[in-house]
Amino acid sequence: MTPRLIGLSLGFAFGLAFGLSCGDARADDLAVERNSLGMAFVRLPTGEFLMGSDEAPDALARDYPQLPKERFTQLGDEGPVHKVRITRAFWMGQHEVTVGQFRRFLEASGHVPESVADGTGGYGWRADYDPATTRRGDAFEGRDPRYSWRDPGFAQNDDHPVVNVSWNDAQALAAWLSRAEGKRYRLPTEAEWEYACRAGTRSRYSTGDDPASLLRGANVFDARSAAHWPRWRAMALAGDDGFAFTAPVGSFAPNAWGLYDMHGNAWEWVADWHGDEYYARSPVDDPQGPAAGTVRVRRGGSWHTWAFYARSSYRNWNAPSTRYTLVGIRLVRED
Repeated sequence: MTPRLIGLSLGFAFGLAFGLSCGDARADDLAVERNSLGMAFVRLPTGEFLMGSDEAPDALARDYPQLPKERFTQLGDEGPVHKVRITRAFWMGQHEVTVGQFRRFLEASGHVPESVADGTGGYGWRADYDPATTRRGDAFEGRDPRYSWRDPGFAQNDDHPVVNVSWNDAQALAAWLSRAEGKRYRLPTEAEWEYACRAGTRSRYSTGDDPASLLRGANVFDARSAAHWPRWRAMALAGDDGFAFTAPVGSFAPNAWGLYDMHGNAWEWVADWHGDEYYARSPVDDPQGPAAGTVRVRRGGSWHTWAFYARSSYRNWNAPSTRYTLVGIRLVRED
């Protein structure tokens, strides 16, 4: 299986109904704690929500006219919409893991990221790289040893989300934190991730249904990013969010549960294997995803993601060893 092609508004009332129950959480009521690496975690309550999407292809084609219509018939894994019950409160990373936090983990643990350990590197941006000259037409150059978590080809500081990290690297980070602090850290399940992202909404984004609403709450592919990829300019949001590449975490408005960058900035690995038909048989309580698979799910979109693929329900995937300039980490700490 190959990965799919991809290219917060505080105005929502806190505690907005899921159509079911979300524990009446309010951002100003939720506890926030920091760990030994300086990561902030927000305690999310138990609750129920409707997971997935059943939007008709015609409705999507109307609102995303830049995309070929066949894209809207390739979303079978987003349905059926089904009730999910989160039965245990958990602590969700308020931000994506940053470059500085990842560096401190490496220094303390001795872990060697896969992009370095196997010598093949990651992917990166280069100003004179032309996707049209390559067999795959990929937006980025790689794999290449010049690119890794340290250098995705564009400037980052310690407050930017770390990218070019694999699912296996995320597992190593969670395991080390668990040993160091005596509390269990892990990647969120896909259900926990969508529950946290929606924060009480049933719209396409936590900012609403209009793709342009993302400019208020997400770092996605916009006019500033499109300046570096003119061939995809038509896919960009017609606005400038101030960042051509990654932004420091927390640069945009949080969702109603006080979580930042759930849409955009960096794709986020989740724990689950991907299954096209898993939603049809998913248990109601705390679904964990398929028991086996070949690719792991990633969610949320990135700074280079077209708005359609940053929807709360959209699912993408890669092999666990993938390291890519758009993919990062957000962790959960168990209650």
